[in-house]
Amino acid sequence: MAAARRRIGAAAVRPGADGRQPGTDGLPQIQHIVVLMMENHSYDNYLGMLTGHGDGFALGSDGKPVGANTMQSGAEVPLWTVPQTTQQQSVPTQSWHASHLQWDEGRCDGFVRSIEQTLPGLDAKAAMRYWTEPELPFYYGLARTFPLATRWFSACLGPTFPNRRFLTAGTANGMIDDLPYSMIDYPANGTIFDHLSAHGISWANYHQLPAAKVTLRRLAHLSGLRYLRLLAGAVAGIFPQFLAALQRKLEVTADLYPLGFLRSVNHVRPMTEFWTAARDGTLPSVSIVDPDFTLSSEENPQDISVGEALAARVITAVMTGKGWPRTLLIWLYDEHGGYYDHVPPPPAPAPDDVPGQSPYQRYPVLRLFRATALGRRITAADAGPSTYTRLGFRVPAVIVSPYARPGYVTDVVYDHTAILRLIERKWSLPSLTARDAWAADLLETLDLDAPPAFAVPPVLPEPLRRT
Repeated sequence: MAAARRRIGAAAVRPGADGRQPGTDGLPQIQHIVVLMMENHSYDNYLGMLTGHGDGFALGSDGKPVGANTMQSGAEVPLWTVPQTTQQQSVPTQSWHASHLQWDEGRCDGFVRSIEQTLPGLDAKAAMRYWTEPELPFYYGLARTFPLATRWFSACLGPTFPNRRFLTAGTANGMIDDLPYSMIDYPANGTIFDHLSAHGISWANYHQLPAAKVTLRRLAHLSGLRYLRLLAGAVAGIFPQFLAALQRKLEVTADLYPLGFLRSVNHVRPMTEFWTAARDGTLPSVSIVDPDFTLSSEENPQDISVGEALAARVITAVMTGKGWPRTLLIWLYDEHGGYYDHVPPPPAPAPDDVPGQSPYQRYPVLRLFRATALGRRITAADAGPSTYTRLGFRVPAVIVSPYARPGYVTDVVYDHTAILRLIERKWSLPSLTARDAWAADLLETLDLDAPPAFAVPPVLPEPLRRT
């Protein structure tokens, strides 16, 4: 860790991409950047039926979307919808292996077969489901009003943890699954939080948990206890019934590099503080707003209307708060959740030279358990390339700000590191990796030279459910 701190310190004083001294404000019109990242839905899955706006489904003469995948038997599974907001348990899937099967060298025809191959016996047709405006009225209104990104891809062809790591550090640092017991690493140039703190730029990660619970959970991530996390993985290797207690324990995005606990502990705050700060115009310079990852993140089997209601409340709080004239909010999703999308993800620069590996490859102490039933399951889920040279599938993304271009649709290629690039552009910070150095910075969705088009916040449709 001492070497890592030295690298972070050296990186923090490098000039930014614009040549200014790090910490220099290059975008004074924007004082608050808010990131609301939900979970597990593709662009087509939510906005495919946003007709006449964006880039969703091609429609047949009957007004229904044209598109299908085939099963292993050769039977065709067309796109389908029902007017319900509940999802199925466990399907579809977005594991590293499944996501690469879905991509299928750019054909995007493996969504159904990925379930058949990786989760045999479950409903493979779930991958072809989509929702429409009656189920998601607030999201459709949001996408019509503010700039809509039709080429916002997740950062890699994989699940939640590696994609959220890209959001905070420009790299997954070798992680390709959602197994937190192996998270004892730290990126060479640190996280964006490290760099914000180094230059006195305020930030917070707002969470949905009771204070006592989040403190106890995060204490388990302290570096002095990191080997206990490996031990927990070993126990799960022997007793697979314990896996459920170890998988997907994401509570706070800032914890995805848990060795940074001591640097972030004072920045993780409950949502009660968010509502107050949004109302009073006292949000920090950068805010990450996390949903409740078991109730309102929109991952299956959650009711998506609960997540939409939370997002509507967050966005409305920002728009009606005193800080709205100086705020930019990005609403998006961490990855596609295994749901169909018709646009093949493009190549992208590798963030660094750290290969993607399963926990058994990364940590020799765990290899003893690779031959267990659980070990075989994890190895199968993590099968595939060891590189991060391709983006993941498209996700819904809208840029909300008084300076946003009304009704704007952009086809610029973005991934989650575009948010890092925007933060780096505003405060003249150096890039963390080759990926955020490559990323576009979102400024083409704004008009900072004219009076703000949304100085008066627009009235958006009510969500299906009220919080």
